[in-house]
Amino acid sequence: MSRGSVTVRVARWSATHPWRAIGLWLLLVVVAVGMSAVIPKQQTKADDTWIGQSGVASELVRQANLEDKPSETVLLTDKDGPLDKAAATTALNQLRQTMTAIDAVDGVGQPVWAENGKAALLPIQLKGSADDAADNVDKLVAATADVQKANPSLQIEETGSASLDAGIWKQVGSDLARAEKLSLPITFALMLLAFGALIAAGIPVLLAFSAVGAALGFYAPLSYLFPDGGSVANVVLLIGMAVGVDYSLFYLKREREERRRGHGTVDAVEIAAATSGHSVVVSGLAVIVSMAGLYVAQDPVFSSMATATIVVVAVAVLGSLTVLPALLAKLGHRVDRPRVPLLWRLNRRIGPGGISRRILAPVLRFPKVALLLSAIAVVALAVPALGMKTEPGGLSTLPQTIPEVKTMTALQQNFPSEGMAYDVVAKGKDAATGLAKVQQSAVDSGEFVVTPGQEIRKSDETAVLTLVSVRPDTSEDARVALERLRNDLVPAALTGTTWAVGGETASSVDYGEHQRNQLPYVIAFVLSLTLVMMVFTFRSVAIALVTTLLNLASVAACFGVLSLVFQHTWAEGLLDFTSPGFVVSWIPVFLFVILVGLSMDYHVFVLGRIREGVQEGLSPQEAVRKGITESAGVVTSAAAVMVSVFAVFATLGMIEMKQMGVGLAVAVLIDATLVRIVILPSIMVLLGRKAWWPNKLSKEPAAPEVQEPELVSV
Repeated sequence: MSRGSVTVRVARWSATHPWRAIGLWLLLVVVAVGMSAVIPKQQTKADDTWIGQSGVASELVRQANLEDKPSETVLLTDKDGPLDKAAATTALNQLRQTMTAIDAVDGVGQPVWAENGKAALLPIQLKGSADDAADNVDKLVAATADVQKANPSLQIEETGSASLDAGIWKQVGSDLARAEKLSLPITFALMLLAFGALIAAGIPVLLAFSAVGAALGFYAPLSYLFPDGGSVANVVLLIGMAVGVDYSLFYLKREREERRRGHGTVDAVEIAAATSGHSVVVSGLAVIVSMAGLYVAQDPVFSSMATATIVVVAVAVLGSLTVLPALLAKLGHRVDRPRVPLLWRLNRRIGPGGISRRILAPVLRFPKVALLLSAIAVVALAVPALGMKTEPGGLSTLPQTIPEVKTMTALQQNFPSEGMAYDVVAKGKDAATGLAKVQQSAVDSGEFVVTPGQEIRKSDETAVLTLVSVRPDTSEDARVALERLRNDLVPAALTGTTWAVGGETASSVDYGEHQRNQLPYVIAFVLSLTLVMMVFTFRSVAIALVTTLLNLASVAACFGVLSLVFQHTWAEGLLDFTSPGFVVSWIPVFLFVILVGLSMDYHVFVLGRIREGVQEGLSPQEAVRKGITESAGVVTSAAAVMVSVFAVFATLGMIEMKQMGVGLAVAVLIDATLVRIVILPSIMVLLGRKAWWPNKLSKEPAAPEVQEPELVSV
């Protein structure tokens, strides 16, 4: 890498004008945070996620102006047993009076008593659209709470689409706050262990946190093009802290090493920019390329995740190339102050590659045996992935600690007609007559019921019938009921009529099917681009193919662990969750893209060190030994940060966040240990110089863009 490269020129300017560089970075962060405060972030709307036959049904309903008005339900139960009808009647009258007085309420229906005598419900219709209901639901929740206080002997709770969404968002906010509180001190502790000095440990954490804040601000205007599907903040924190710390870590450690070799501060910064700086750019591009694969899924939620992640990675790269050199130039030797005596001496005592050299020795001596045993281990972890079930998330996957979820579950248990609903939409001259036949056959089958008072809605030639499945609210039962309607009951009754089966439950099933269908395209896109990128970076087809193989091995092991953990019950107590028996459908697509990007994050550093040894004339075995041991500390520290941040998400309440956290933590752990210290070295030794085909690697100074020093050695 030329000392006159862009990364070096930027670093030189920052190092010679430190206050300007620091001031510009602070201005960037302040402006970004201000944007997030001034520009309201846009959320995905219902029609953004319409897909498949359910999307067709939703469009037909909207064209005919037959949408259901938003509604909420208040459920009354008795804590001690059967419902006291007299007490419940009093409470229902109070609820009716209170709710009617709220401007957002369009009407209050008649109370419905459960056949089992254990519950009663009060239906409430709201004015306006679903978005209006979301804005006004807090008024209804407050009114329900007031009536609850006046009737302490009863359990009075509200649930519905608007209140359920509000409860979920509240849980997400709580999870995000918890992740922030845990990830920052854990990351700082790992950096302290790596550097043994407070300032050096604090710089990567502060830069990563500022990158996260700036990225969230820059995403605000972009949300008008890619609306937030609900997970942007979580993903930005998850990925931003991981890559932000890693990029600063690589750069900072190299600069410290060059100063110890006798270089002045500015020269050390330039050398770090020529090596680590360029590697950060390559790694950042690898993550960005991988995340772009989410656009292939053609899903607005994934598009928002991809956009936000690309922004936070770009900001983290920018910070590492600009403000970090300025800070290092300004601090100079003071970056190693104040030292933590025990940790500082421990770093010095262990020395470079101390532990990794011992692990690597038998691998280099018996590469075939090492490759065989490690391959068996990876295959053993990956085998359960063959039985991995993916289903869309639903009521059964939401934490029962969310009051609205608990209330909705109790509501469906006491009132089967409030369960999974399907909208059968027909368009034609005999649409209403045909739907009457559908209703009759569906009810006669015993598999569906009709909500009392719910009639067939008509407008011109379009009619809508809402049927409710008597099956439990689970993903498997939802799919079975939907297939029964689409394949048997509806086609038999609506011959010669345009029809579609939709509704919220059908949309969830169609969404999961769409994700499964798009996964092969996402995989092909990401692997193809990363393959080309590795060929371009190392001028080697063999290296690119090995990289692809190792990425697939890590992903397969990750999917196997996910199946073992979340499709069974043995880990429920350990991770505090109730097993749904499947992996949420969007998780595999997301994990694949993230894992390929993050594994590339440090893969180039390891291979670069090995390539440098080969170019210096070392034997393939010696080059592998040198490359692995010299990069082991960096890889270990980077992986430790990622694993710790991801593991925090495994402790959160939302099961999607748990699955994402467990999958990422396990995959990075396997990738940084078994794959990079055993499988990669054994393959490289067995291939010898053929690994670099068709590049002959003449004995010239190695391209230093992937040279990295070690941190805490392993």
